[in-house]
Order: sequence, then C-alpha cells, then structure tokens
Amino acid sequence: MTSTLTSPLPFLKGHGTENDFVIVPDAENAVDLSAAAVVRLCDRRAGIGGDGLLHVVRSASHPEARHMADEAEWFMDYRNSDGSIAEMCGNGVRVFARYLEHAGHITAGEVAVATRGGVKRVHLDKDGSVTVAMGRAVLPEAGVTVTVDGRSWPARNVNMGNPHAVAFVEDLAHAGNLFTEPPYEPAAVYPDGVNIEFVADRGPRHVAMRVHERGSAETRSCGTGACAVAVATARRDGADPAASGTPVTYTVDVLGGTLLITEHPDGRIDMTGPAEIVAEGTVDPAWLG
Repeated sequence: MTSTLTSPLPFLKGHGTENDFVIVPDAENAVDLSAAAVVRLCDRRAGIGGDGLLHVVRSASHPEARHMADEAEWFMDYRNSDGSIAEMCGNGVRVFARYLEHAGHITAGEVAVATRGGVKRVHLDKDGSVTVAMGRAVLPEAGVTVTVDGRSWPARNVNMGNPHAVAFVEDLAHAGNLFTEPPYEPAAVYPDGVNIEFVADRGPRHVAMRVHERGSAETRSCGTGACAVAVATARRDGADPAASGTPVTYTVDVLGGTLLITEHPDGRIDMTGPAEIVAEGTVDPAWLG
C-alpha cells in the first residue's frame, strides 16, 4: 500500500527526442501518487513540467506488475500529464532505462522493463542511443476519419499496446494547433481515446509527423506513435516484412528529433533514439500535498 508523503520527494527530469518526463524513483511503491499530484508535478508553469510521469517501481512491489517480476525487475508505472494512466510510452521506456543506468541499477546492455503493455526489451548502446523492442503492431480493420479546420482524412488504426490513428497529409500545418484532440468519427472505434498522428512524406522511407497524445495534447515526440506511423506508412507503400521476408526501416522525424523504426519479418518492431537525464532534485511534500 502507498502512504501519504511527509518527507521531500526525490525526482529527476529526462527526455527522449524532447518528449519529457518527471521521474519519481519509488522502488517499494511507497509514495501515494494521486492523479492530482501527477498533474501538479507535470505542470509546466507551477511544477516541474513534463509530458508525463515515470513512476519507477520494482515489479514485485506493484500489484499490476507482480506477474512480470520474474521477467523484469522494474515496472514503468506511466502516467499522462493529466494524471490518467497509460499502457505504454515508447520514449518513456528509453528514458526509464536511462534512469536505471544513471541510478546504478543496470549497466549498458540489455534490460527488461515491465509496462502495462507487457515486458519491453531495451538495449542501451555505448554511443548513447537506446533501442526498445516495442512488440508487434496490431492493425484492426476499423478506422476513423479525422477532421481539422474543415479538412478530413482517413486514419489507419494501429495498436502498439496503446491505440493510434495515423492520417497522411500534404503539410503538417494541416494538423492545426493540436491544443485539443482533433475530432474523429466514428468515435466508437476508440472507446478509451486515441493518439492521433499526422504524417507527411520527406523522402524514400522517410516521413515527418506531429501527434496529439491522448491525455497530453501535442507533444514533441511519441515513440509508440512513431512505430505506428512507420507500420502504417510501410503498408501504404506496399511494404510488408511478413510477406517479403526482409526488414523495413523508416526514418521518422518528430518535432524533437529523429527516431529509427525497424519492422522485422516476424512482426517485431525496434525503435532507436536518444534518451537523456537532465536534472534531479526534491519536491517539498507540503507543496505537493
């Protein structure tokens, strides 16, 4: 069980292609991180600021992760900046692994991270990049139509452990300001909400994207979204590694940098990109309370 915070709360700040996170180390799951507390910590004007929060807990100490404890020592209890719980965050997993290395829990190499979207295999390269085995994409048949400022586009339904709607546009400016979630129909396709990606071509196997993340508005990057975009673009381009037997790699530009996404013939998807820890400190419990 968690307890009320009475002493300073340690935190770190990290980002992956400028998708930024407040990191709360809490190995024994002793901190009561309410939705309101997450919102305060992620507030960019009155808090630490972040697109989301990475609650670092030993799998054996968290009721949602105990069944994964034999496979992964650490659980990424991920929260969106609005305090809601999410299944997975691709950039978050890279930053989470970088934190484990920073804290001395692991060294460069392979590590397994438990998430609500399953156990993710992560490789920390000595050059500073981090590769995450993101699992396999599911491509439900039901799609939606997304509309912004009078323009509408069909959006491909891609599930990466969390839901995505991928729309191809001529100009990323057509996505509008993305302060609020773009409307889509039929809404019943995504009963729990959706991450919406807008994608424009930049060259052979090279695209750029903007994203409205469920629970966070527009973010500078989205790892699962980049994977969904790569898979949707490959199918649009007639590329299917399962059929050809050859891996397909796409370069995906996000507002905060570049990610490399590779889909293998067996469906496995690898995502490679940077992850950095930029600050650490403590939070006054009275302020958080």
